[in-house]
Amino acid sequence: MDYKKAGVDIEAGYKSVELMKKYVKETMRPEVMGGIGGFSGAFSLSAIKDMEDPVLLSGTDGVGTKLKLAFLMDKHDTIGIDCVAMCVNDVACAGGEPLFFLDYIACGRNIPEKIATIVKGVAEGCKQSDAALVGGETAEHPGLMPEDEYDLAGFAVGVVERKDLITGENIKPGDVLVGIASSGVHSNGFSLVRKVFDMTKESLDTYYDELGKTLGEALLAPTRIYVKAMKSVKNAGVKVKGCSHITGGGFYENIPRMLPDGIRAVVKKDSYEVPAIFRLMQKKGNITDEMMYNTYNMGLGMVLALDPADVDKTMEALKAAGETAYVVGTCETGEKSVTIC
Repeated sequence: MDYKKAGVDIEAGYKSVELMKKYVKETMRPEVMGGIGGFSGAFSLSAIKDMEDPVLLSGTDGVGTKLKLAFLMDKHDTIGIDCVAMCVNDVACAGGEPLFFLDYIACGRNIPEKIATIVKGVAEGCKQSDAALVGGETAEHPGLMPEDEYDLAGFAVGVVERKDLITGENIKPGDVLVGIASSGVHSNGFSLVRKVFDMTKESLDTYYDELGKTLGEALLAPTRIYVKAMKSVKNAGVKVKGCSHITGGGFYENIPRMLPDGIRAVVKKDSYEVPAIFRLMQKKGNITDEMMYNTYNMGLGMVLALDPADVDKTMEALKAAGETAYVVGTCETGEKSVTIC
């Protein structure tokens, strides 16, 4: 008896690392010290030592049951983008710049080519957010997980000047809400998605005219990363008062997280076009409006609270960053909450 016969292939682990090295190298920043394969990822703080009052930010998350679609479609090259996005968007939400990222992959069996493909997506997410992929772990769990399945999670560390922290504490009545378009369902609410649609290869390969693509392509579209968009707004001289990353819990849970006591956010449903994937899902699943807005981003991945005088400048900065943005509502006096009307 040996470790391989027990279900853990050490040689496959070595091969996975070799295959992923080229993707990891593409994410390097000058602050990264050492190569791939050490016991820890070393990152020099020289770049932030001259900051006036640096504050470290962190975010951790996984991809959730969206992975089930990747398994069914046998498509693993973008799911890593989702993992990075869920973490770095939270850092950007506080006004921060992501510095580095680490991933964790647990699998039933280490198939080096598949692991390398997953990490390729992680590296792409890191490149989109200018974060270095400084390390990670691939854990083989025979007997605990099916051989053809895996789980993916990670965490990001970023930095921001204390004076540039986005806290929401100065939001006041009359401030304007600007929403930045999402790329689709992103990485939340897939347990409901999997109840609405048949989770078969045939169903996911079905082309829908209203989507302009197959169902699987629409659902597996990677989460949009907003790091560069937020940096563009900051570089335009705008002080964002509040920022909400619309993730699990949709509008009802996430928008109030940026509000101070005594402020109510009012979002106008007709202020932007809800993407077809959400309309299709709502119709097929007979889902109420309230449940949709309580579960999904409904086409807005980020919502910013701004002084009215900064709205035009913000819209221009977001357009310059390649984003589609909408003025979607206002802030009013009231109990801390969100009203969607």
